[in-house]
Amino acid sequence: MDKKTTLELLHQLSRQEITPDELLRQLRLMPFDDLDFAKVDHHRLLRQGLPEAVYAPGKTSEQCALIVGNLLEKSSSPVLLTRAREDQTEEVLKSCPDGVVTPIRHSRQTLYLISWKHNPQQSHKVLIVTAGTSDQPVADECGAVLRAYGTEPSYLRDCGVAGIHRLFSHLDELLEADIVIVVAGMEGALSSVVGGLVAVPIIAVPTSTGYGSGFEGITALLAMTSSCAAGITVMGIDNGFGAAYATMRILQGISYNKTD
Repeated sequence: MDKKTTLELLHQLSRQEITPDELLRQLRLMPFDDLDFAKVDHHRLLRQGLPEAVYAPGKTSEQCALIVGNLLEKSSSPVLLTRAREDQTEEVLKSCPDGVVTPIRHSRQTLYLISWKHNPQQSHKVLIVTAGTSDQPVADECGAVLRAYGTEPSYLRDCGVAGIHRLFSHLDELLEADIVIVVAGMEGALSSVVGGLVAVPIIAVPTSTGYGSGFEGITALLAMTSSCAAGITVMGIDNGFGAAYATMRILQGISYNKTD
């Protein structure tokens, strides 16, 4: 149940179109549905403005299908299944068709992000900058989540510090963005460079791309959290999904707490 639906129920009660008992019945269904193996949090959309997403690793294909089906039945917002294997994807799409499937390469395997009920297109300017081509899968995950929520990102690909002139040739695009998401592995320096150029929020995503001393993203993570460009928001390693959610939290901002 989202903010719009809840307000409409309250308006219906004030117009005497529904009874207090009917309102109470619907509010009782709001917090969560207990599926025995999972408690599906329908109240999260009202609390946070962003709904629960389904993280596929560790779940059976049948569990993924049941949770996604429950969310689709009870929610008017986007529904996401993240990092699903091929068998999980096939099983969910049997019972929940019409999902938009985005293949994403993770750790030498292809996983899938599936999304349903996309939001209408918004006018926000979100720019995703990748340091190298190897960082693109994390950017793809981020972009797929943003599109589900109605934000079509732009990309600057392969603009790492080893050839910094590639970034500077797109300075106008950087300065026009509302939010910049920087996806970088190796030493993670690109986020500091971008953070020193623009005034808008920077969301940095370290990736596991790199050689042995990169420690599968730990070096980039520590570099980003130690950046001298103050105020950068740093995600966990390879967390493109988290970067998209951080972006949506910023974009919805304080306006969510205001009533229409």
